[in-house]
Amino acid sequence: MELRSFRTMDSVRVVLCLLGTLTRLVVMAEQESENLSGLSNNPDKDIFAVRENGTTCLMAEFAGRFVIPYDVLALNGIDLITEQTSVPLPRGAGVEGMCGPNEAELHIFWANNAFIFRIYFVKETRKTNDPKEKESEIWRVNKVQLVYDTSESTHFINAYNPGKHTANSHKLSAFVTPADRSFVCAAQQTLTLLSTDHQKGVTIILSDIQIQPFNINSDFMFSEASKCITDQREQLEETLPLVLGLVLALIIVLTLTIYHFHLKLTAQEPALPRDRSMYKNM
Repeated sequence: MELRSFRTMDSVRVVLCLLGTLTRLVVMAEQESENLSGLSNNPDKDIFAVRENGTTCLMAEFAGRFVIPYDVLALNGIDLITEQTSVPLPRGAGVEGMCGPNEAELHIFWANNAFIFRIYFVKETRKTNDPKEKESEIWRVNKVQLVYDTSESTHFINAYNPGKHTANSHKLSAFVTPADRSFVCAAQQTLTLLSTDHQKGVTIILSDIQIQPFNINSDFMFSEASKCITDQREQLEETLPLVLGLVLALIIVLTLTIYHFHLKLTAQEPALPRDRSMYKNM
């Protein structure tokens, strides 16, 4: 009896394992990713989309550049010198993604997987100071990762001890956006990661950004945009001089109008004689 029970348990485990594998395969089969960068008028800008059951569930478009430090051997053959390479995100990069109710991922890879850029998103509920709406749903980027191979000689020239390294963000909370909106930012956004290559700092520079990992209502269409603080500040700086100019012009017009009416009123008043002797005859 004990032997049979063990065999039954093993069979159940095998069945559960197979079911889990089949479930993952079904999810992968239902989700597909596309690089739509050819639709962009900006040659430096990439567009990526992840679709589930024929509907877009994640969209991202941005221009990206990665500043990566690496070691080279000095001329004396003993010392090490740290160089930097700037790697642009190319058009035609491969893309994979995953959509979930509260988590999403975007993986971008190029140069025969010498570079793999991963962005992780999370949707969560946060408390607000509004008494009418105590909680609100937001999404944010909670992790960014870059895997790079310094044996890729196009960007890493004469790299010392070449090999693969991984750079990760630390306690990241970026691009915080209401859950039903897309994040938009024309200004540069800089993220710093720490690499397994002697804790070197890798810099990621993104610009001309629009991202939405959740709650996309229309296929290949972003929802209402939520601008980043930098764009809002720049817009205010551009608008403020115009507003001040209009206010100043209005003040001048009002002043001239009041002065004009004042002249009319004084012109209609009877003029008093300047010679006091004339008052006797009045």
